[in-house]
Amino acid sequence: MDVILLERVENLGQMGEVVKVRAGYARNFLLPKKKALRATKENMSTFEKRRAQLEAMNLKRREEAQSVASKMEGLSITAIRQAGESGQLYGSVSPKDVADAVTAAGFTIERSQVLIDQPIKTLGLHPVRVALHPEVMVGVTVNVAQSMEEAAAQAARAAPPAKAVEPAEEEPAEEAEEA
Repeated sequence: MDVILLERVENLGQMGEVVKVRAGYARNFLLPKKKALRATKENMSTFEKRRAQLEAMNLKRREEAQSVASKMEGLSITAIRQAGESGQLYGSVSPKDVADAVTAAGFTIERSQVLIDQPIKTLGLHPVRVALHPEVMVGVTVNVAQSMEEAAAQAARAAPPAKAVEPAEEEPAEEAEEA
């Protein structure tokens, strides 16, 4: 089935492109969420008439998302979970848990905006992507621990001291001068 994209869809295309997708994907996801229109002659002409308006709305939403992303950059949230001795969680940290924690931190997001590549089933620090807009992604660190004290210790271990990075950058320059 051919559809006209009304916004950027990851791994599919940009706004205004006509792409071929499976009928079920179009019927069950793209069309109900208003991310696409069927590629008929009437819809093509309607889209061309509304294109400037759609692009302006998209630009406005993207700018708002970028301003929120700049405030959200480097956000670290903590999830307290029960785990076995090996560090394996008895459950997992779901996108809903991440969305609730980010919302508690002062940023309103929905669970559908949280993109977890692999299930979080172990203790430690895990990077998670949050899609504020189809074109704006921000990284959030999820600190999974059994207690707040353990979470603070994990966060302290993960943050490298600033002075340790500087000498490593200077050493290759000195070797280049000797050669």
